[in-house]
Amino acid sequence: MARIELPSLPSTLDIYSRAVLGALPVVGASGDRLPEDVLELRSLKVDPDNLAEYTKVCGLRFGDTLPLTYPFVLTFPIVMKLMVGRDFPFAAVGSVHAENVIERFRPISVTEPLDLAVHAENMREHRKGLLVDLVSEIKVGRELVWRQTSTFLHQQRTSLSGQPKPEPKEEEIPPVPTTTLRVDQKVIDRYAAVSGDRNPIHVSSLGAKAFGFPKTIAHGMWSAAATLSAVEGRIPEKATYSVRFGKPVLLPSSLNLYAQHVADGWDLALRHPKKLYPHLTATLRTQ
Repeated sequence: MARIELPSLPSTLDIYSRAVLGALPVVGASGDRLPEDVLELRSLKVDPDNLAEYTKVCGLRFGDTLPLTYPFVLTFPIVMKLMVGRDFPFAAVGSVHAENVIERFRPISVTEPLDLAVHAENMREHRKGLLVDLVSEIKVGRELVWRQTSTFLHQQRTSLSGQPKPEPKEEEIPPVPTTTLRVDQKVIDRYAAVSGDRNPIHVSSLGAKAFGFPKTIAHGMWSAAATLSAVEGRIPEKATYSVRFGKPVLLPSSLNLYAQHVADGWDLALRHPKKLYPHLTATLRTQ
């Protein structure tokens, strides 16, 4: 792998201009290999104002250490820079964020200088298309403190496309949610600004419709962060947060949040309040 050191965080506005261009059929990238580059950024300092706004919009506490999901915001521009490269096998805009796994090896202080590294791996077929893992790592000095594996789906035909859907598992849904969340366009516009994730499906009605959604939808990682508000203060220092995204959250929406304590952590879910289908299911476990 070639290691490429970036001088600063990439501009997400520039990246999304390239991403939208890359989504056009004539221009979009295609291929069967992943880029071998590792993009790195050294000695990044957290912006306390950005962090404070992130905690407000996600319903989390502002303190001396970073919320479990906040480093996603720090690595996101680098992930996008890798995905909009000409050697990436499919367009970033239009890809579906299907799953996300965060591993925190210890709490991260707001004042620590952070070294970030991002690479792509493990492209494989799925009955709905191609899956790719974008792996982000954060170190303090030589110590690995946080790692994330974001799995993206590019919908297309593959050799697995004709396979039947797996049988859904029986779920026991608690009769009463732990709490309810309300999300609207104002909340998502604030999250887009603080996270840099200005994907048109989140911030533009026309953009959402262009990609097949009747309305704008909430960011999956806003949902993942907001879900943790139900267990804040009870998240272990060494934790693995595994999230699977379900049906999109159309704006505006009310959501039922379920948090069930189990022997080694928490089982979490965001569900439609009437139809009860999942927008997100997750596990939070001690490492």
